[in-house]
Amino acid sequence: MGLFDTILGRTKPVRANLDALFALPTAAVTLQTCAGLVTSGHAGVCFKPPAGQPFEEVQKELEQVLRTGDSGSPAPAVRHVGDKFGYRWILVDASGMDDLVTRVHVVHSSLEDAGWSTQLLCSVFGFTPGDTTDVSDAVSRPLYIVYLAKRGTFYPFAPTGAEQRDSELELRIKSFLGSDLPVETDLTRWFPLWDLPLSSSSGPSQTA
Repeated sequence: MGLFDTILGRTKPVRANLDALFALPTAAVTLQTCAGLVTSGHAGVCFKPPAGQPFEEVQKELEQVLRTGDSGSPAPAVRHVGDKFGYRWILVDASGMDDLVTRVHVVHSSLEDAGWSTQLLCSVFGFTPGDTTDVSDAVSRPLYIVYLAKRGTFYPFAPTGAEQRDSELELRIKSFLGSDLPVETDLTRWFPLWDLPLSSSSGPSQTA
């Protein structure tokens, strides 16, 4: 099994549980209050397309569903990248956490409608230091909140460099979020996601 097969902890396909996503805006308020962290405006949905099924048609449908603003406004680009494990990331941008969660949910739902529910692996939401003037326990580095689609649980991921992470910070963030999110209790499932593509979400679409 590959890395993400291990993350799922299963060999039998299971449908994604998306309801827990809507707890994230409340958790984002807690992160800002307790740690001085705000949304980076970037998120990514990771999945593995079924063999032989092209992504282009789903991409067009996503662009139609995600269309915002006036009727004459162009649809937001659906950017996607491949990783070295053979999985694909759909990159989503929004200025606020509510909109970001809504867009990620739309991506999840669209993939489900395409018959790819069992291919959904995780979603990752970026956070970055904001105004920490009145925050006594402020966090000074970016981190991510990972959503395990099949389990409906979250965990914090705080990379510090090339395949290095701040486990102490992750546990501290867990203590902040415990009352807001269904945090993954099995710490062995807090897998590191190195080389996340979220920082490049403002770039052009990629098909690698």
